[in-house]
Amino acid sequence: MKISCNKTSLMNGINIVSKAVSAKSTMTNVQCILIEASLSDIRLIANDIEIGIETIIEGRIIEAGKIAIDAKFFSDIVRRLPDSEITIETNVNNQAIIHCERNETNIPGTSGDDFNYLPDVAKDKSITISQFTLKDVIQKTIFSISDQENTKIMTGELFEVNGDELRVISLDGHRISIRKVKLKESYEPMKVIVPGKTLSEMTKILNGGIEDEVTIYITDKHILFEFDQTKVVSRILEGEFYKIDQMLTNDYETKFTINKSDFVSSIDRASLFIKESDKKPIILNIENSSMYMKIDSTLGSMNEELEINKEGKDIRIGFNPKFLMDALRAIDDENVDIYMINQKSPCYIRDVEENYIYLILPVSIVA
Repeated sequence: MKISCNKTSLMNGINIVSKAVSAKSTMTNVQCILIEASLSDIRLIANDIEIGIETIIEGRIIEAGKIAIDAKFFSDIVRRLPDSEITIETNVNNQAIIHCERNETNIPGTSGDDFNYLPDVAKDKSITISQFTLKDVIQKTIFSISDQENTKIMTGELFEVNGDELRVISLDGHRISIRKVKLKESYEPMKVIVPGKTLSEMTKILNGGIEDEVTIYITDKHILFEFDQTKVVSRILEGEFYKIDQMLTNDYETKFTINKSDFVSSIDRASLFIKESDKKPIILNIENSSMYMKIDSTLGSMNEELEINKEGKDIRIGFNPKFLMDALRAIDDENVDIYMINQKSPCYIRDVEENYIYLILPVSIVA
């Protein structure tokens, strides 16, 4: 194999596929990037079995071939080369010889014959969505997935398609995040649970363009994202997702509307008084047209009054401030509506159309 390409193009390709390189596995292949030059294009591939990524980079193919190289070492070397044209060729000993200006570097590799290529994914079921919308909906829900492997289903997000609507749901046992987006076309109903790791890496790869599209293909075992010159394939999480609609209610005893930025700033100030080990809640006392926020910890205390528009009963309730912050920061509206039932029932932050719903369980407080 012998190829020539610009450092920027090569480095961009390495950065994309490196998201599917395993740093922990003892299997050599999953720590490598495969460079494969055919007669028509240059592909970089990485696959840690759970997620696989393939991307095409611009360059000149002098001789077709392939080689698998340790991903981290290869990335570190290319990153330190001059911003110039890079030539990579292989020899009979499966070494990659890299030339860049006056630099020549030799890296040991393998033939790539036993490399784990991306699985073939049937393209019978698919939806198309803008990169901006997909990236946005993931970022506004992924913070409430679980990191506990013993609750495997909670480590992913439910993608649910009904007609021209996509609903994305995540939960971790303390909160639920729901986002609805409109699709340009109508599709047959589909459900799939996508691992959080895959979605997290997707947000780093997507360019986020409104006019740039992603086509998503869904099968019983895999989900495939195709966009630009890149493919991302992931195993899906098997099992039945929680019946979220049964957990939701429109009942409330207290509703108040508050300026989101003011609320976020106040919580941010209160959070300065909380050590991670303390797990102290912030206490919200809703009375008439005011909300009084209070925090009392070993570091000190803070009391603050915020103006609200309230309907219904007064209430005193406690929350983990991080959970409130995560939800509020995911909302673009200037003002938010918050619904509560009692001290022990979850609160709901949602808009009128229910394009977003954030459910947060309260924390017990001393009366």
